[in-house]
Amino acid sequence: VLAGTPLHVVQVIEVLLGRVWTGKSSAGNTILGREEFDTRRLTEECEKRQGEVAGRLLTVIDTPGWYSLQDTADWLKKEIVRSVSLCPPGPHSFLLTIPLAPFTEQDRRAVEEHLGLLGDRVWRHTLVLFTWGDGKGGTGLEQAIKRGGEDLQRLVEKCGNRVHVLHNNNTGDRGQVTELLEKIEALVAGSPDAFFLGSDGRITQEEQEKKQRDQCPEAKEEIQWEKGKLQQRQKN
Repeated sequence: VLAGTPLHVVQVIEVLLGRVWTGKSSAGNTILGREEFDTRRLTEECEKRQGEVAGRLLTVIDTPGWYSLQDTADWLKKEIVRSVSLCPPGPHSFLLTIPLAPFTEQDRRAVEEHLGLLGDRVWRHTLVLFTWGDGKGGTGLEQAIKRGGEDLQRLVEKCGNRVHVLHNNNTGDRGQVTELLEKIEALVAGSPDAFFLGSDGRITQEEQEKKQRDQCPEAKEEIQWEKGKLQQRQKN
């Protein structure tokens, strides 16, 4: 970097996914450090909010929650898929909100069905975000996952064992948010793609970069710079 050149703020893009009443909107508010999403009502369409958090430019997309496998309307499925298009070139991570509570086979199948709308590659970019987890952390979290049963353990494994507990009742604890962002950066640094680019390779890295380059000549350079910055941060 040349002397006098301002340092760019690393941009982190997150999409919140989960069943209704799992604390998605509350998690978005906790992460951003302010009340941006309305927690008094159900989210009916994707909502995008931004802010600077822990030295990073953060974009958070909240999505409508599902009820069960059988009750998901087509419009809700379309909103889940649409969430990716709201943050070009694509999100770095999907935060799957799950309360630390009993988790059944039906719960697991519902998660797999709805995330499956985005294709198999979505699991490379997904982190399980346990909400309302006051008092759970470290070995306590490991024990809670075991108590959650085989289906919860299978889901966590499918997400690469990437987990984090967010205490939505303790929004003043910014350390938990910084730790979450560091886990997302580790996810990105270890992924072949910095961004989630589409379902099952129908949108390839090269196609996405060309699309962004056509819209903005500096887009490809920005994509490469951002992934390099995240990898360097992870090494440090």
